[in-house]
Amino acid sequence: MYSLLLVLIYIAFISQGLPDSLLGSGWPVMHAELGVPVSYMGIVTMVISGCTIISSLFSAKLSRKPGTRWVTVISVFLTAGALLGFSFANEFWQLIVLAIPYGLGAGAIDAVLNNFVALNYKSKHMSWLHCFWGVGTIASPFVMSYALSSSTWNMGFRIIGFVQLGIGVLLLITLPVWKATKKTELTAAAPEQTQKPLGPLKVLRIKGVPFLLLGFFAYCAAEATTMQWASTYFVSVKGLSEDLAAQLASLFYIGITAGRLLSGFVSDKLGDRKMIIVGTCILLCGVVLLALPIAGYGAAVAAFVVIGVGCAPIYPCIIHSTPANFGAENSGSIIGIQMASAYLGSTFMPPLFGLIGGKTGFSFMPYYLLAFFLLMIVMTEITFRKTQKPLSLPENSKPGGKE
Repeated sequence: MYSLLLVLIYIAFISQGLPDSLLGSGWPVMHAELGVPVSYMGIVTMVISGCTIISSLFSAKLSRKPGTRWVTVISVFLTAGALLGFSFANEFWQLIVLAIPYGLGAGAIDAVLNNFVALNYKSKHMSWLHCFWGVGTIASPFVMSYALSSSTWNMGFRIIGFVQLGIGVLLLITLPVWKATKKTELTAAAPEQTQKPLGPLKVLRIKGVPFLLLGFFAYCAAEATTMQWASTYFVSVKGLSEDLAAQLASLFYIGITAGRLLSGFVSDKLGDRKMIIVGTCILLCGVVLLALPIAGYGAAVAAFVVIGVGCAPIYPCIIHSTPANFGAENSGSIIGIQMASAYLGSTFMPPLFGLIGGKTGFSFMPYYLLAFFLLMIVMTEITFRKTQKPLSLPENSKPGGKE
């Protein structure tokens, strides 16, 4: 039953990743059919992100009552309903309305599942959890491509909507499986039902939390910038066609997904802190490679793959280290605010790069990424030192207990 629960959580995170790349894949056709400028996708994503931030901030209260399992099920049904609604939309304003339940569902499931896995499972499972998110993001563009070639963009949302609906039904009928969790050192100290949700101001007063939030903000800003602007970099800096650039940009997704699969095999031995340092060293090599004035686009292709592989362990390890660093009784509230800081970084910093790149040229990209990645590793290291976690200890292999 314990292993079955883990499988269900993996499936839930595939459902989290499925919609994330769907809108971007279909937007070149969608905006034309809806009669709005291409820039209007930013309005939809801003509404989604805003609602995601709101639900993330309230996730600690939600995970206490009605509980993680019910929040997960309700969130999947919310996103499924929103996606099915997208599939019937024929006016832009309808997308704005439907973005609200989509964002609320996405933020809640993201925060509560990350906290649940951090408390109940080892570091490797957190890496593999986010690997399955990557599987969802990779699959969606292929679904949209099939829909565009055989029908309309609406069909792409309908297919993913029904898949989400099926996952929601599966999670609903397997609710009893969630009782199969084992007591660990962390959950025994602070069971989910006894964790008291803290407001943002109280969380910020906890020693080390402001540094953690700033580091997580910086990481997500750099990751989202890489995801959203890689294709434009290949077109503007390397002079490639839009079709080829779009294909090459997907290599970052492949790199980060493969990297999370591989990092799961070593994260328990090294511990979260060392994994973050190793990942940062790898991605910095990719950033330097991207900055080198090398003719052709081969080096840039390799650079984006290396950056993806380096990014792979950072997000899951920062999340997984939170209960060990700040206590299980605080982890739900802190992770909820971490998710909010993540969405702030991924929402506002890529557009800022777009403005800078439009004026200075998109060859500025590696320097922009370097600034955020350096800020991330400095703030993360300060966090570990503030919480007095010695580097020599694989401190984060403990939370999951026995498998």
